[in-house]
Amino acid sequence: MSKLDRVLLNQRKFIYHYKNVRWARGRHETYLCFVVKKRNSPDSLSFDFGHLRNRNGCHVELLFLRYIEVLCPGLWGSGVDGVRVSYAVTWFCSWSPCSNCAQRLTNFLSQTPNLRLRIFVARLYFCDEENSLEREGLRHLQRAGVQITVMTYKDFFYCWQTFVASRERCFKAWEGLRQNSVRLSRKLNRILQPCQTEDLRDVFALLGL
Repeated sequence: MSKLDRVLLNQRKFIYHYKNVRWARGRHETYLCFVVKKRNSPDSLSFDFGHLRNRNGCHVELLFLRYIEVLCPGLWGSGVDGVRVSYAVTWFCSWSPCSNCAQRLTNFLSQTPNLRLRIFVARLYFCDEENSLEREGLRHLQRAGVQITVMTYKDFFYCWQTFVASRERCFKAWEGLRQNSVRLSRKLNRILQPCQTEDLRDVFALLGL
């Protein structure tokens, strides 16, 4: 747990790494702000939060999995009265996952049905090419039940309030935040659309249509 970045993010660092600009040159690190909600009984709910970044060549998504036993204790066990502990994990990532991380996450989630993952991304990583592995990786995640969304103003605002040492300074949207968010959302929808089309085909096949 000692390597987890428990200190709040610096304001400039957050804006630099999470800014949803069209050309994000020089931003070679990925930051991941997380919220972990734990429920081990109908009346018991607790949560934790923090942030991580790439370390020693390890992508931040896989770094989160390294710490999963610390962040999600009892994930493979039972809670009160033998009821299995369930987790709802939310990530706010400066970049969307690469294809390798997406595949590793998909494999992990297949083994942990009691963990639900939702990912908000500021920017899309290597998704310009129509047949890129990164696009297919995002579709794999969606099929695994992961909800992937592009960050909007309210998501940046939430992160600023939760993960940044704001010193009571209000979050100020940068120029182009909304336009870039809309553009990236449309792009992500186009990427995930083939997956949705395949799901509909499966439904039609089952109905004999």
